[in-house]
This record gives sequence, C-alpha cells and structure tokens, in this order.
Amino acid sequence: MKLFKSSGNGFSDPAFSENRSAAVHRWVPWIAGFSARFVSEALEKYLAHGGLVMDPFAGVGTTIVEVIRRGRSFRAVGFETNPYAAFAAQTKIAAITVNPRQLRAAIQRFGQEAGNVQPLEPPPGFRSRVPFFSPRVEKQVLRVLAWIQDLESPVLRDLFRLAFAAVMVKFSNYTYEPSLGTRRGAGKPDIDDAPVVPVLQAKLIEMVRDVESFQSECLLPGEGAVHMGSWSTARGLLQEQSVDLVITSPPYANNYHYLRNTRPQLWWLGFVTSTGAMREIEQSNFGKFWQTVREQPEIALGFKFPALEILLDEVRRTKHQHRVYDGQGWANYLATYFNDSFDFLKALSRYLASGGRALVVIGNSVVQGHEVRTDEVWADIAESNAVGLSVQSIDVVRKKRVGNSIINSSVRNSAARGVKLYEAILTLEKPKASQHGCEASACDYGRPCISKIA
Repeated sequence: MKLFKSSGNGFSDPAFSENRSAAVHRWVPWIAGFSARFVSEALEKYLAHGGLVMDPFAGVGTTIVEVIRRGRSFRAVGFETNPYAAFAAQTKIAAITVNPRQLRAAIQRFGQEAGNVQPLEPPPGFRSRVPFFSPRVEKQVLRVLAWIQDLESPVLRDLFRLAFAAVMVKFSNYTYEPSLGTRRGAGKPDIDDAPVVPVLQAKLIEMVRDVESFQSECLLPGEGAVHMGSWSTARGLLQEQSVDLVITSPPYANNYHYLRNTRPQLWWLGFVTSTGAMREIEQSNFGKFWQTVREQPEIALGFKFPALEILLDEVRRTKHQHRVYDGQGWANYLATYFNDSFDFLKALSRYLASGGRALVVIGNSVVQGHEVRTDEVWADIAESNAVGLSVQSIDVVRKKRVGNSIINSSVRNSAARGVKLYEAILTLEKPKASQHGCEASACDYGRPCISKIA
C-alpha cells in the first residue's frame, strides 16, 4: 500500500505530549492518544460547519472536548473500555457546567479540613511489588479520599477524584518511565513523605482556571458524550450512516498494556475491586493482550489475507530463549488484533455517512523481530469488498517513535533489521453509493481496486 504513503498533509505532529500545556487536556497525563491541535486541524479541514464526530477509542477525551469547543453545531460521541479513561473524559466534558465559584470554595475548604477527617481503608485486594504509598503518604491519601467522598455535589466530587488520580503517582513509590514501574527500578529512592494536600490543591487550582478559560471561550458549546464500553456497543446508540467524521487512534499492535498502566487509578478510585474484574476489562479491550491469548490454541485469521497469514506463520515459528515468549503466543495476539481490526473497519463503514471520512492515527510495530505495518494492513482491509471504504492517503507524521513494550524488537536490541518506528494518519472515506461501482467478487489485498475513487 505504499502507493498512498506520503508526507506533508498539513497536519501537526499528533503526539499527545503537546496536551501537557493545553487547558483541560492537561488534567490527565496520558501515554497514548493525540494532540488537541491535531483534532482542531482535522475539524477545520473536514467539518468546518458542524456535524457528528465519533471517536471509537476515546481515551481521556481529546476528540470530544475539542468538538464541544467548536460550538453548538457540533456533536461528538466516544467509546472507551478503560473505566478510568472514560471517567476522565466524562469529567472533562462536565467541566463546561461547573460553577467556578463553587469549585474555588470547595478547594479552600479542602485545604482547611482534609487533614483532620477520619481516614478510609485502603482498597481491599490491591497489591503492588513494593508498597504503592509509604505509610506517612498513605495516611494522608486515605484522609483526602475520605474528605472527597463526603462532597455533596457529584460534579465537584468527580473533579476532585480526577485531580487525585492525575497526581497520585507523583507521591507514590512508582513512576512513569514512561510505563508504570517502581521508582527503585528507575534508580530513584522511595518517597517516604510528601505534602499530599498541597500537591492536590495545586492541581485543582490549575483545573478551576481551565474551567474558567473553557467557559469564557465557549459560550455556546457543542454536545458530547463518552460511553464506558467498547465501540461494539455503538449499535444501540448510533444510527447507521450518521457519522460525518471519525477521529481516533486505536491501540497499536505492540501489546502496550494501557489498562495495567492505569491499574492504581482503577483500584484507588474503585472502578476495579478484584483481579477478576481487571481480567473482564482486558477481555473487552480491542485486540486483547498477549498475556490473555498466549496460552490458547492456535488462533487463525477470520478473513482471507495471504500476506498477513504468511507473516503470522513466520512469527509463529520464532523461538525465544525464554519459552513463554515463543512465537505461538505472539501469533495468537496478532491474529486476534487483526480480527478485531477487520470487525471494527466493517462497523466503521456502517456508521460513516456517505462521503464521511475517518482519520486513524496508527503506527507500525516490531513483534518478535518482524515489522508489522499496521497502517498498510488496515488500508488493504478497508478497501476490500467486505468493508468498502476508500483510502485517501497514508501520511507519515512522526518517525522514530519510542516503542517501550515491543518484545524482541530492533528498538530494544539494535537488531540488524534497523526498522524505524513511525506514526501515520490513515485517511479513509465512505464513497457515495453512486460512485463506488466495484463489481469484482473481491478486491485483492495489497492492490488498489481498479474502480477506487481517486
């Protein structure tokens, strides 16, 4: 699919890191996703006058917040399987309704009262390799959570809970480097004590300022909602052919465990109360995870794609000095990932309106030493008769992406392959019915259909 690959499409680097300084978007640090500026550019280019936008992998709500900011003629809907991320997105959306004076008053009371309340108990069942909080810090944390729990306003309570979740790792014995791990493992000392209330107050003051800014800039906001659950639940919530624009970034085929990276927030906010609940969420995740499918019998592709079947066979034959990492489990993971990709793209075609577009931010991966060009595979699947979308372009927007959870990759071990990681924007279009005219029984994967819309 190199025919479509190019650069210079006018979009900024979509990396989420830019959001660290953007009002509202900076509330939650997030390893995945894309920048608010990228979403704004996409809306300006493809939907300047309003319409319905969908983000099937909404994360912490970057797309939804930016759509709301555009004004009353814009609507947005998102879906997110990670309960903490969905909660963060929902809380950001609710910021447009918050009374800043009430929030400031609550922050002041918090500073005066939080250190004197009866502490809660730690979440039962939560375990970590080293104590997540040192004893002095944990005592403060449990008092803070007790004070937040007694807030009468649900909206204010959610804002305080989100602020706590956003900063809790800062005073823990863990760190993002960038994946969640112990401070000891990163060569840093444990945190014996920390000013928990002042740290949380500083975050809340940042948030109330952002609320004031958001409300002053957006007097007639658009509508937005994020549903806690998979994109597959859209069938009961969206009409077919109703979506004008999709802006999204699905999980990459690199086994990055987004869910476990937010494990502390999930447990301490009460979204998860057992390991079984964690496993249920893992099973609902797009593409699953290697850890959930590695010991299953051989998983085959659910659709015909000869080149991908060859790749899976090569991965399956790969051996590793630690047998748990042998290729069978990784081939199962990739097969599951692309089976979900196929199902998703078929659903995407159903929900897109005639002439509607989808912008998918996605990157290549290296699994067991084999490069997986996910963007090109998705493009080929999209153009198959089973899906019926048209590929407008594949534009590389970032190279030398860091790959932290890629097993046996050239990124980690400087293998001779020298594969470079990149991030691309795959732009798809739902052709108008009168224009699509492909009468062949099946378009070959890897070859553009001869009647494809230019």
